[in-house]
Amino acid sequence: MARSRVVQPNNRRGTMTKEELIAKMAASAGITKVAAGTALQAFTGAVTTSLKKGQRVSLVNFGTFTVAKRKARLGRNPRTGEALRIPAAKVPKFSAGKILKSAVR
Repeated sequence: MARSRVVQPNNRRGTMTKEELIAKMAASAGITKVAAGTALQAFTGAVTTSLKKGQRVSLVNFGTFTVAKRKARLGRNPRTGEALRIPAAKVPKFSAGKILKSAVR
């Protein structure tokens, strides 16, 4: 019989690890940690795939994942002070929905 490992809170104040999130999901949904981990992996995989295709992922009342375009800009190497060009890039972005915003306030 497999022993269930008890997840201890991490030492970083205010940060939840992936393992802690999976444990909370499992307890809340009444499923195993393996099933919760699989569900989380499926969710993050689906969001990643959609964003790669340039699609938005909208979860009503929770928030929206989008891809934002970041312009090229000049930056500095903090160690040497040398100016360098930072190329344009696409970056993932999350905008919180109304219910999530009000829950956090």
